[in-house]
This record gives sequence, structure tokens and C-alpha cells, in this order.
Amino acid sequence: MDLERLKKMGYRFVGKNKHAAVKICSWTREAIRGKGVCYKQQFYGINTHRCLQIAPGVSYCNHNCLFCWRDTNITKPIWDGPVDEPEEILNGMIEEQKKLLAGFKGFNGTDMVKWKESGDPNQVAISLAGEPCLYPKLPELIDLINSKNMTSFLVTNGTIPEMIETLIKHQPYQLYMTLAAPNKEIYKKTCQPLIDDGWERIQKTLSLLKNFERSVIRLTLVKNLNMINPNEYAKIIEESKPKFVELKAYMAIGFSRERLGPDYMPTHEEIKNFAKEIEKNSSYKITNEKEDSRVVLLTA
Repeated sequence: MDLERLKKMGYRFVGKNKHAAVKICSWTREAIRGKGVCYKQQFYGINTHRCLQIAPGVSYCNHNCLFCWRDTNITKPIWDGPVDEPEEILNGMIEEQKKLLAGFKGFNGTDMVKWKESGDPNQVAISLAGEPCLYPKLPELIDLINSKNMTSFLVTNGTIPEMIETLIKHQPYQLYMTLAAPNKEIYKKTCQPLIDDGWERIQKTLSLLKNFERSVIRLTLVKNLNMINPNEYAKIIEESKPKFVELKAYMAIGFSRERLGPDYMPTHEEIKNFAKEIEKNSSYKITNEKEDSRVVLLTA
């Protein structure tokens, strides 16, 4: 893994073995400047300016999704090295975030109250890069976050149901599962899995969602690729019974521009129309939306 190249992109690595990283989300920057908030604040009430965006294993993932904004050339499908302790990772990330945001103190337009609060994060988005369920000490990391009275959003691709089952007794504040296809054929085309039984593993994870207090199925929708068959998505959602469903447009950012590009980005209106089709075919109702993020929320 080319640490220096990723550092230039804003990643800061922590721990003895440098497999975990933090990176400032663009919405955190905007929130500190008073220029807007992440849709997750609007939908779920978390504080954008106090959010810590992290990855416990930057280079570990068993998918090479076409829509992923990360550099999938560094991807390894299984954990193959030493493992740093959760406390070392979390404490290191908080300190690195403070350093990354230090420059905002002298910036004209900074909301100084929010800037000071940003140094004391109370929300952890375990979503920066890689598949976090491959990190062997994820339950302990979640427990540590909970013990500090911080909320956490864990984002998974659903291919590690064994870890998801373990997390039933170590629950994050909110479990996100990305559902990138309505069926196995589209899944293989969209996610380019590095494992043979990925779709079957996803079905197992979907069956476990009802055991979590707060679960989300997120449809990352790409025009002319996986934004088809809303009735099939609706059937999966209805059977899985998550608390929330998000429909989010693919955005042509990062390395995804080399694979897809702007022509594959749905408009907000297209996302909303797709959400209406899922609404027609399920018991879920549209309850919120954020146009600049091209995202629509459905709730049971």
C-alpha cells in the first residue's frame, strides 16, 4: 500500500502497523464553515462537524465495485497482517483529526464553536475505505466507541455474515448494508467480487438485519448498471425488514471516474422516481430527501 500517495490525498494512518486511517469528510469541512451538513445529520440527527470518518483496514475489501471512489488496486480480499488494538486506533484517529482541522482556526468564515467541538468527535463513521468487517477486532472497536458515549455508523457490503452475527451482541448505533444489485447477475457485474459466494453471503447478512436496533439498507444506484428492477429491490427490502432504506445516487468522484464517470450519475429526480417505485412495491414510505446529495430516505 502506497502510504505516501494516500497521505497526499488526505489520509492519516495510525497505529503501529498503519492499516487504519482517518480522513476529513468534505461535509465536515462545510459544516465547520457553516455552509451545510451531511444528509445523515438531516436524516438521523448526528452532528456533521463532530463526525470522525475512519477505516480500520484501508486496503482490505473483497469487492472491486465499479462505483467505488477508492483506489481498488490496493485491495486485498483477506486480512494478511498484524492487527492493531482498537484503543490505539481510535485515540490516534481523534488526535490526527484535530491536527487536520487545526488550520480552520485562522480561516475567515469558520464557526469557532463548531471548530472547537470538532476536536471532540461524538460520532464515528466506519466507512472511509475497505470492508470494516474484515478487521478482526471490530466488536471490541464498537464496544470502545459505545463506552465513550459516541455513536457509530458501520457501513458493510454484507459479505462477512459471521462478523455481522457476532455484532448482534456488540451493536453499532446504526448498521448500514450496501445493497448494490437486485440479483446475482447484476451483483457480479457491479461489484466484481473477489470471492465466489458473495451473493449468498449477502443473503445471510440480509437475514440478520432484523436483529439490530437500527439498520439501513443503502442502494447505491448507478444509471445504466444497477438502477433497474425496483420491484426486485423492494422484495429484498420487504423480506429483510431494515429500519431505514436509503437510495443514493452514484457520484463520479475519486477513482470511480476512471471506471464510470458523469454519464452514470442519476439525477435527484431519477432517484426519487426510483424510490417511488420501491414505495409502491413495499410497506416503506418516503420520509425525507436531500437534493444536493441526491439521496432519498424511506422508513418502515
